[in-house]
Amino acid sequence: MAMAGLGPGEAAAAAQALSLPAEAFGNDPRIELAWAMKAHQHAQVYFNLISSVDPKFLNLTKIDDQIYGEFRKTFRDLKIDVLDPEELKSEPAKEKWRPFCLLFEGLVEDFNYGTLLRLDCRRGYTEENTILATRIQFFAIEIARNREGWNGAVYSRAPAGEGAVSA
Repeated sequence: MAMAGLGPGEAAAAAQALSLPAEAFGNDPRIELAWAMKAHQHAQVYFNLISSVDPKFLNLTKIDDQIYGEFRKTFRDLKIDVLDPEELKSEPAKEKWRPFCLLFEGLVEDFNYGTLLRLDCRRGYTEENTILATRIQFFAIEIARNREGWNGAVYSRAPAGEGAVSA
């Protein structure tokens, strides 16, 4: 992604502003662009990581065991290989996700920040295969995908660095 009109100083200020609460801003396009760039970079790094390292050996946080345990206790039957957006975004889903996410407030840095999440774990980040989720939703689902072997498909077929994120 290009910086689309932001100079180095503006980009740095926008990046710093990402640490402030959302209520501090209206719909500032510079902040939205900086967030989108950060989310895109995170997605690219993560996909390259699971493409080059066997995901079953990855730890995404210091508390992966706790996240995974709570996730599978709360979402025992959630199908994670191919996510249904309604399981994340519908009102009943939000009511179930909200208490789960709040369990990790203060434990996972930026637990409620927006993060890009792949719907189909066998595919990369494309516009059709990506949804916006909170960081703790991303961690919970991706830790489960790693532990349950779903992300192994990406690792076994993709040479490192190939086709990580569509721009």
